Amino acid sequence: MSQIGAPRGRTCSRSPRSRTLRSVATLTSAVLAVTVLAGCSSGDEADETPAAAQDNAPAARDKVADGGTLRWAVDAVPTTLNTFQADADGSTSRIAGAVLPSLYTLDERGRPRLNEDYLESAQVVETEPKQVVLYKLNQQAVWSDGREIGAPDFVAQWRALSGRDTAYWTARNSGYERIEKIERGKNDLEVRVTFSKPYADWQSLFTPLYPKQVMGSPNSFNDGARTTLKATAGPFLLKSIDRKNGDVTLARNPRWWGQPAKLDSVVLKAVPRAERAAALAAGTLDLAEIDRSTAERISLALRDARAGRSGAQAALAHGPGSSITPSKALKSWALAHGSDEEKAEEVQAAREKNQKAIAEYASAQDILAKYVVRKSLEPAYTQLSLNGESGPLADERVRRAVARAINRQELAESVLKPLGLPARPPGSHLALAGQAAYADSSDALGDQDTKEARALLADAGWVPGGAERKPAEAGTKAGSEAEKKNAAEKAAAEKGEKTGSTDADSTKTDATKSDAAKSDAKKKDSDTASDEGLYIVGDDKPGERRAAPAPVIGAGGPENGTNILAPAPAAARQSAALLARAESLDTGTGAARAAQSVARTDKGVAGAYAPRGTAAPVTAPDTAKALGKDGKALSLRFVLPSGPGSESLRAVGDRIVRMLDAVGIRTEVTKVSDESFFKDHIASGDYDLALYSWPASAFPATDARPIFAKPEPASDGSLLVEQNYSRVGTDRIDQLFDQAAGTLDEEEARDLVRQADARIWAAAGSIPLYQRPQLVAAKADLVNAGAWGLAAPRYQDIGFKKAHTSKGAERNR
Repeated sequence: MSQIGAPRGRTCSRSPRSRTLRSVATLTSAVLAVTVLAGCSSGDEADETPAAAQDNAPAARDKVADGGTLRWAVDAVPTTLNTFQADADGSTSRIAGAVLPSLYTLDERGRPRLNEDYLESAQVVETEPKQVVLYKLNQQAVWSDGREIGAPDFVAQWRALSGRDTAYWTARNSGYERIEKIERGKNDLEVRVTFSKPYADWQSLFTPLYPKQVMGSPNSFNDGARTTLKATAGPFLLKSIDRKNGDVTLARNPRWWGQPAKLDSVVLKAVPRAERAAALAAGTLDLAEIDRSTAERISLALRDARAGRSGAQAALAHGPGSSITPSKALKSWALAHGSDEEKAEEVQAAREKNQKAIAEYASAQDILAKYVVRKSLEPAYTQLSLNGESGPLADERVRRAVARAINRQELAESVLKPLGLPARPPGSHLALAGQAAYADSSDALGDQDTKEARALLADAGWVPGGAERKPAEAGTKAGSEAEKKNAAEKAAAEKGEKTGSTDADSTKTDATKSDAAKSDAKKKDSDTASDEGLYIVGDDKPGERRAAPAPVIGAGGPENGTNILAPAPAAARQSAALLARAESLDTGTGAARAAQSVARTDKGVAGAYAPRGTAAPVTAPDTAKALGKDGKALSLRFVLPSGPGSESLRAVGDRIVRMLDAVGIRTEVTKVSDESFFKDHIASGDYDLALYSWPASAFPATDARPIFAKPEPASDGSLLVEQNYSRVGTDRIDQLFDQAAGTLDEEEARDLVRQADARIWAAAGSIPLYQRPQLVAAKADLVNAGAWGLAAPRYQDIGFKKAHTSKGAERNR
């Protein structure tokens, strides 16, 4: 993702020389019932299997025909062939996967696996005084120019991506900056990599591996690799790029030492998603990711074929000809041959147009019946992002209220259930079901609970009728000396008494206490959020608790407010429980202590959620009246993409709007073009709520850190947010990521990642809703290709089934 200047925040990296970016956030044209928290609902063990299996028509290589060309749809011809540049996209990665070395590839559970085509072994051989990884290369591995893959290629890539030479325009350098030196081993087939400090995710490095001809100089890195690759080393090689026609052709690599590619060539065809249904109906594609409507059209064509209906019959049954009844046909014929020549000409033109539409539909149905739909879940999840930089969502209670108002299960079912896919909301921001680091930590925030959501909003001062009340006197706060003095004078007047020195002394004492309370509120521990004075739930130091947390007033608070709020039982219990949860994560005190903490807090809580001087909320909330505070209504700007492929995302947005409306949160839905959605709104912070997706990673300690890193203030007053577009983060989350990336103990690293995830949940800046569906249209005889799920494609095995092994069209599931 390219760096974009922002009016309310900048997506700059912490380093002025390079930016650590994860894969581009994916836009879908394509993104809590416990109050008392005692621990992770799923325990410490990750799920053993992915939420959905692969669906790629697996076949043994001896069942796959040799030869043929695969026409594979991509969104666009890539603007660069260098995956380490900011404008690299999915097409760039697809080409790299087929033509460049991948030292590690992902299996069906999203776990890195050593690629024996390039490596005989790779392991940590020393940990003291420095971590040393020894790579032993496959002795047959050579570049397309005949040169052996070796240490010079590793050195060139390290130097280009380390961030030390600013002449290289790199988009990410995670891990490479930790390398101290690279040396040749005992022979040319051994490469020793020494790290300056421990790095758990060392398996993420050197994939893809570029030749030294590309990485060896800034010019070849910055410009040369955008349009061509001087050498490749995969089962395919880059043959040509036809930008005019939108084709990239990959041909079988004659120097490939591994199992030869089954296909003669792969043609990546640039076909926008909105045009794929037509391209499939025309038979110009063999493999394409599709949307739900196209999948339904293919399924209908298959049902017609199985029922023995031809395309022409299908057109009359449910196509353009389905509305023509015998009486309508007779009337149309009569008018077309009637005496009114003008009317006859008009009707004849309409009849010809309709007949043409019927013929096109019939032909399309016949062709679509030759495809099948393969489906799984993408290695990506769609989330609701809550911008915590300013406005109501700067208050973590309001963010938590939004999260508690949303029924994630309902949203997941609305998207996935009609497709026959498992509809289980993700329990982690950092891993998906099946991956080693996965654990459901969503109970750190809680399930959907309308009552709790309303209580949280009331605690934050957002109450029915609040929009109609004027703010308190400027320059004063509820509980301040001026307010107390006024209250005392009013009471004295009613009794016919004058306020004496005792009352004055009492007022002065109260004011002193208020000032002390304000001073205490300004003290921050090391685990505070990026916004000045903003406290993120679940991030206190071990042992610390707040019996009566008050909203921060001022620049760092939710508003420039004028009221101090008294705690009420429900929110106080939940806040204490979240603190106990955070303590148990750090100290391991477990569920018992968390429950005890909640029980203790419950005893001393009194009062109601209401600003001083206003009536407490009634037991049955006034849902008909919008919530407000200090004369301002509670309304959030919900930004959604308006493109033709974003219907599903907008439908999810509509459901969220209704869920929020049920607790009194009003939304202002703004629909923007797909082109401006991300760069002009998400990256720049011009939104309150938004739906977009993040891809999963096998290396969350490295890849997820910039997404959840605590934003830092810049000299000009803006925020340096990296890729944390919700702008909510804490020092403790950053520390946990750093610790996870710096330990070589895999179990410890996974535990630290899970702790970080629980705190991300508690901060309520990002709410994972569902794992995205992966729908792929494929020719029925195409094998080892389709919906790969978490796994990486094995390009040399893709091909068409041998004729004598074909048993007819695959059933569409």
